[in-house]
Amino acid sequence: MKLAATLLFVGAVVATPREAFWVFAGHAAIVGTAATIGRIPFRFLARRLVIEIPFLLFAILLPLVGRGERIDVWFLSLSREGLWGAWNILAKATLGAAASIVLAATTQVGDLLLGFDRLKVPRAFTAIMGFMVRYLDVIIGNLDRMRVALRSRGYAPRWIGEARALGATAGSLFIRSYERGERVYLAMLSRGYAGSMPDPDHTAAPAAEWIGAALVAGLAAGLAAIGWILR
Repeated sequence: MKLAATLLFVGAVVATPREAFWVFAGHAAIVGTAATIGRIPFRFLARRLVIEIPFLLFAILLPLVGRGERIDVWFLSLSREGLWGAWNILAKATLGAAASIVLAATTQVGDLLLGFDRLKVPRAFTAIMGFMVRYLDVIIGNLDRMRVALRSRGYAPRWIGEARALGATAGSLFIRSYERGERVYLAMLSRGYAGSMPDPDHTAAPAAEWIGAALVAGLAAGLAAIGWILR
């Protein structure tokens, strides 16, 4: 339910015309309201938004390398079309990332996987996601133990030639993780695994949650449609 609402919200954001500034403000208000209801601190949301920095760096370059009409800002000659493109990427990437963060912070992993299953996402995809989440902590634990072992042996590289132990560590971690995954997979096959995990017993979402999700998606779609009408 929340997953479908988020996907529809992101679709509405992408469909919003770049000139409709007030529509983007409305989308931001929807995300802010959802974060407030979910009791997500602003600092938590801001720290997670760091993931979009590569996209923002690309967007900053667009006014400099774009073609067409130029605008002089101080000592820079900027492309008008590049400025619009930069704003379009900045607004939509930020809103999409923020909506995804709110979804991830307020939904358990099992519920997300169940949502993907109900949306008819291929089982192979959801199975890979599930195993990745379950064994990420195991891999991180192995990495921490290897790091402690390096430090206990006095490993403190001062120049790049001494850092080759990190390559050996990465290779060893890969081999250990692969072998562990193979053993786990064989154990699952011996217990009747046939390509998909058993469906958990989840009750249907309350009507109030369905109404809330439909309201979010409908409001975002309505704002995008009005933005195109008043464009």
